[in-house]
Parts: sequence; C-alpha cells; structure tokens
Amino acid sequence: MQEKILNGKKNGLAMLCLILLLYVVGIAVLVAGGVMAEAGTLMPLAVLLLVLGGLWTALGWLPLCGLKVLKPQEALVLTLFGKYVGTLKEEGFYYVNPFCTAVNPAAKTRLNQSGDVNDANKLLANAAAQAGTAEAIGKRISLKIMTLNNNRQKINDCLGNPVEIGIAVMWRVVDTAKAVFEVDNYKEYLSLQCDSALRNIVRIYPYDVAPGVDTTGDGVADEGSLRGSSEVVAERIRNEIQSKVADAGLEVLEARITYLAYAPEIAAVMLQRQQASAIIDARKMIVEGAVGMVEMALERLDEKHTVELDDERKAAMVSNLLVVLCGNHDAQPVVNSGSLY
Repeated sequence: MQEKILNGKKNGLAMLCLILLLYVVGIAVLVAGGVMAEAGTLMPLAVLLLVLGGLWTALGWLPLCGLKVLKPQEALVLTLFGKYVGTLKEEGFYYVNPFCTAVNPAAKTRLNQSGDVNDANKLLANAAAQAGTAEAIGKRISLKIMTLNNNRQKINDCLGNPVEIGIAVMWRVVDTAKAVFEVDNYKEYLSLQCDSALRNIVRIYPYDVAPGVDTTGDGVADEGSLRGSSEVVAERIRNEIQSKVADAGLEVLEARITYLAYAPEIAAVMLQRQQASAIIDARKMIVEGAVGMVEMALERLDEKHTVELDDERKAAMVSNLLVVLCGNHDAQPVVNSGSLY
C-alpha cells in the first residue's frame, strides 16, 4: 500500500463560506416559495421553490461533514466506500468529499505510552457534550515522536539466570497508509515486536561479565553483558524492532533499558555471590599489601643491622605481621618484658 498525500484540499474556509451562503439562499428561496404559495400566484414555481428550499434546509448540513481541521504533526487517512483515497498530512483547514471516512484502527488502543494516558473521570464528565468531537479527534494519527514503556519482562539470560528487564522505545509513524492498512493495529503490533525483540537480544547476553561467552557472534569470547554493555544492547534491540516494524510504516528512533535486575527468586543468592566476589578481591589486595610491607620491614632491618634474626625468628616475625595486617579486628599486643630468647 503506497501512501498518497492530498495537497490540494486546503480550501475549507472558502467552502464553509459557500455552504453558509447557500444556506441563506435556501432559506430565502423557501420564504419566497411560501409567499408565492400564500398569494396563489405561479403555483408550480412556488411548489418548486418550496421543495428546493426545504431539501437544502434539511440536507444542507451534509457538505459540512467534508470540513477537516488538522493541527501540526497530525494526519488523517481517508477512505471512500472502502477505497483508500489519500492522506491529509499537513496542518490546515481542508475540504474533502463529505462521504469520505477517516480510518484509524488504533484510535481506542490504550498502551503505557505517551499520548495514550487519559483522565478517565474527565472523559466521563464530558462524554455527553464531546462524544462527536472525541470520535473525530481519535481518528487522527499522531506523527509526533511517541514513547512506549512496555511492561517489565522476566527473561533468562545466556547463563540461564532469570532477570527482569524493561525498555522504553521512542517511535513515530512515517507511512500512514502502511500503518493503517498493512497491520490490524499498529500500536499493538509495535508492543508485541518490542517484547519479542527484547527476549531475542537479552538471551544472548549474561547479566554480568562471564568467561567464555560470545555475545557478538564472531566466535570469540568477549566481555559483553547486560549491565556493562547497556548502550550496545539497547542499540541491538532498536535494530531488531526496526527490522520488524518497517513494513508497518513505523520508525524506531531509540530504545533504552529502563529497568534491569535479577528476578526476586535468585536476587538474594546473586547478591551473596557478588558480596563474596567483592570480599575475595578485597582480601587479595590486603594480602598483596601485607606481603609487601613484611618484605620491606625485613629489608630495612637487614640494611640497618638493627637486630640479627635467624630464619626461625624471621618466620615468627612474618607470621605475627601477617596476622596483624590481614586480620579483621585490631590485634591485641602482648608485651614480652623478659629475654628475647
């Protein structure tokens, strides 16, 4: 389905003036026919004027249905008796065939996205007064950039760990004909493709950096992860979604990860694992520093010949220093007031 833009229809104001003028003429004709019929002169002409004036007065509102007003970044897809006739895509006051109807299958779809959140109480309070206007406005297709926040999903990463992840997708309609006629409901279609793309990409990555995992598909293990490579993951999700929704006339501008965490059933265990890893790393650093300090102490004692220590005393000194430097609590010193030996 190829989009057809209707550019030569911005004559709504002129047509409105013409219709109102014809209404005045119709009323005048109706009055003239009534005067002539009451006077009994030219009865055939009087009857004709009464019929024409009455018909126009009763049915003259029909051309008013062809008046369409569009604001910036709005579009209206028109069909005539089921046939696609074109799209109004620029702001202005238009006049089209009054029998044309606007089509927007996603008009009543409400997703967790910008432009779809309405105040229910306000709508109910004004429903009686604005029913027709609300329906007409709902048929318009927004060409603005929209933000879709899909629900969080629980997905297994490449190591089988369940993670919860949510994304926000910035998108817009670029081809109204494809959006309306190629898919049943372009908003629901986009939401479904977002869920599918998110699942396809997340299962490639581990939550944290893991050894021996290839996330790029080149056969070489890398350090890609959901937490550390969020920009790369988001770009791959965007490309995946765009490849699926291009046929629906949609353009995905950006995708961003808005929430990322382990699933509740393993979150506590994974937290303990991270804490253990952090403790091990800290202990390694403490031991390396303690060994360096012991070596420096022995070297300084030998250089200055402060005391002469045999191997057994050096071993005892090293043991005591390591206990003091690597212990979790402050050491309790023991003072030897007697002989060294």
